[in-house]
Amino acid sequence: MGNKVEISGVNTSELPVLSNEEMRKLFKKMQQGDWSARQKIINGNLRLVLSVIQRFNNRGENVDDLFQVGCIGLIKAIDNFDLSQNVRFSTYAVPMIIGEIRRYLRDNNPIRVSRSLRDTAYKALQMKESLKNKKSEEPSLKEVSEELGIPRSEIIFALDAIQDPISLFEPIYHDGGDPIFVMDQISDEKTEDENWLEGIAVREGLRKLSPREKLILAYRFYEGKTQMEVANEIGISQAQVSRLEKAALKRLKRHVKEDR
Repeated sequence: MGNKVEISGVNTSELPVLSNEEMRKLFKKMQQGDWSARQKIINGNLRLVLSVIQRFNNRGENVDDLFQVGCIGLIKAIDNFDLSQNVRFSTYAVPMIIGEIRRYLRDNNPIRVSRSLRDTAYKALQMKESLKNKKSEEPSLKEVSEELGIPRSEIIFALDAIQDPISLFEPIYHDGGDPIFVMDQISDEKTEDENWLEGIAVREGLRKLSPREKLILAYRFYEGKTQMEVANEIGISQAQVSRLEKAALKRLKRHVKEDR
């Protein structure tokens, strides 16, 4: 009972696990009209739904809601699964569950996207999934475009429109020290730090920095390079660039305050 976790009233510690052979037998019974076999297949794959919704933990969505939506995707997969295809059920079901959750997230996105754009995006995603199942490989956007008869540029625009926005302060890397945020990956010729460096005489402060720190600041704020580009230029990791940059800026600001 110590590992008991309840989602939508389901005790996840008591969920059954079915073998591939058990699944095939139940599917045969279900297709012969045994609906109790269908219920057993659903219950035996709820752990699969749980594993999928872990991918969406950082969205801030209610776990119960995601679980219920994932179950809808699971049921659709069960009702459409073809036993004659030599494919494990989980291989077929996971994309269906993910697709159902993504549709739910897109429909509940606070940024409103036009109906026509959403329709184009959904058609493209469905065609992509269909082609992937047929060819057992990821189709190109060109192939999706040709199948739908929709220009590739329109498909790209529609897919971009339904992407979830992320914060500039979203951490994308952490090595135990200072995290690297999305904003650290973006070069901008009009950042406050750059204007500050160009607008204030900091020559004395710059003299106190190491050659590597000076080089990093020059690349970042005078040439507008991203931290990854700087890391490649001087042969160190992006995490090191981030730490050196922050330390150098902190010392420069402290030096300016002392001189006021």
